[in-house]
Amino acid sequence: MSPDRTSPQVTGPRTVVHVLRHGKVHNPEGILYGRIPGYHLADEGRAQAEVVAEYLADNDITAVVASPLQRAQETAAPIAQKHGLEIVTEDGLIESGNLFEGTKFGVGDGALRRPANWALMRDPFTPSWGEPYLKIAQRMLGAVHRARLLAEGHEAVCVSHQLPIWTLRRYLLGQRLWHDPRSRQCALASLTSVEFTGTTVTGLTYREPAGASDPTVTGA
Repeated sequence: MSPDRTSPQVTGPRTVVHVLRHGKVHNPEGILYGRIPGYHLADEGRAQAEVVAEYLADNDITAVVASPLQRAQETAAPIAQKHGLEIVTEDGLIESGNLFEGTKFGVGDGALRRPANWALMRDPFTPSWGEPYLKIAQRMLGAVHRARLLAEGHEAVCVSHQLPIWTLRRYLLGQRLWHDPRSRQCALASLTSVEFTGTTVTGLTYREPAGASDPTVTGA
């Protein structure tokens, strides 16, 4: 499904759902923490959340929704406070399930050469080591639509996690869901904003308000 800006049949209120990746997490052990509870923002992550809250201070935000994980709730807090809103917890925004959770496993760290990991990596297209990409995309889209309804005619912020956000973006743009993790354009505290006209996606933009630059990519 691709954003549709041209169809004469697309009508309804304009609503924007900003899907925000949480800020930097305190993780000195370098663990793939996934859905493990208790991982909170580092000082840098809290600063990133404050920057995003200030960046969105003048936006017409009427709903703030977050994954139930601590790092997402903490990222959402200053935005909710800035707009006088309560955080709505949404399970559909949670981090993707991953069978490597709780281990040290990262891109380029040699994990692919460990025989114990080979069985889990037999199918990178689904993937075999965790929650299927299509399931991630569908639950994320459902969460975003629920946020759209909460803020219809206004703007909502949904705080989630890198892989779910990137999978949602690829799904909306009609791209294949399996990908090289090194190619993800979803920095810490970045915003992937989905514009709706009625119930139809009519735009997609990407920004990094807490980064050194603020690039924008418009989906076509």
